[in-house]
Amino acid sequence: MPLALYALAAGAFGIGVTEFVIMGLLLDVSADLGVSISAAGQLISGYALGVVVGAPLLTIATGRWPRKTVLLGLMAIFTLGNLACALAPDYWTLMGARVLTAFAHGTFFGVGSVVATGLVAPNKKASAIALMFTGLTIANILGVPFGTWLGQAFGWRATFWAVTLVGIVAFAIILLLVPRSQAAPEKSDLRGDLAVLGRAPVLLGFATTVLGYAGVFAVFTYIAPLLTEITGFEEAAVSPILLVFGGGLIAGNLTGGKVADRRLVPSVLGSLVVLALVLGSMTFALHSQAMAVVYVGLLGAAAFATVAPLQMWVLEKAEGAGQSLASSFNIAAFNLGNAAGAWLGGVVIAHGPGLSAVTWVAALLPLSALAVAALALRLDTTAPRVLLDAQRTL
Repeated sequence: MPLALYALAAGAFGIGVTEFVIMGLLLDVSADLGVSISAAGQLISGYALGVVVGAPLLTIATGRWPRKTVLLGLMAIFTLGNLACALAPDYWTLMGARVLTAFAHGTFFGVGSVVATGLVAPNKKASAIALMFTGLTIANILGVPFGTWLGQAFGWRATFWAVTLVGIVAFAIILLLVPRSQAAPEKSDLRGDLAVLGRAPVLLGFATTVLGYAGVFAVFTYIAPLLTEITGFEEAAVSPILLVFGGGLIAGNLTGGKVADRRLVPSVLGSLVVLALVLGSMTFALHSQAMAVVYVGLLGAAAFATVAPLQMWVLEKAEGAGQSLASSFNIAAFNLGNAAGAWLGGVVIAHGPGLSAVTWVAALLPLSALAVAALALRLDTTAPRVLLDAQRTL
């Protein structure tokens, strides 16, 4: 794999830290800024919505720019956004800075996926995307725990100062390693691109992504209470157990990429089946401490085994549209799934059937994604036949 992919992974690492580290700093932020914990929690929702809105808008705005220039501009936005977070004097300034930073997220992964696939042979495209997303998985294993410790020890602003430094380093690495040959702007028409993205198979591809990842976050958002209240772990044990989740992320991410390189459609369908099985059987595994730890790792592996296949699948279905725009829309779909899953898990806990049912309810979501994917495949096979019949009639 070329060194430029590791430059993209460095950017993904920084973005991953800034997205997730706030979860471990909510108490510190709420105390320092004088807001409730629930209000501090909205900083997570604000970031997710910033990704959903910013991914297509920023991709459209930079559609005619060289891709390397886009990546550098996004890392500059990311760095300035985290600097603004570190200096934020009040809650709403911090919220605005978080949303600004989120605007870089979706477009970076969208454009970065296209750049990554252009750096390797056709039979290694999904693996290249997976390698870039490895930066995101390492952020969960190493960056987020370290950032949480740093914020708790020296104040939450210290974490954002550190992430600002990560942004500067990532900017420099991308500048040095990503080749200019990847900088050719796309020759595409926005109206035509949006028409392609509005086709039924493409929309069904986005829906598959939303539903699949909603199942992951319906459980992962509430993993701490699941492990403490159902499995019986002490609260101090949750962080070490989440390292197992991070290990699963890396293994699943790289495996999903390799399988998708060989057979894309079976990898999409198979990863969704595996995710549903893991979520459903986790309902029983949580009653054993040993099995719960194993299943936390399996959840991480099953979750990220879907990422590269789904990203490649949407890119193929959106053939004829700008690749960067299609890719960014799918990154927005992942984040919409995150928000929807967290909301659904909260509904199950607050309004019944309760915390113990979160895992099996979550399993219904990748099964729904599987049904949507099957419908998209059916449309793929029937559409050419319908077109051929129409031509014969004429």
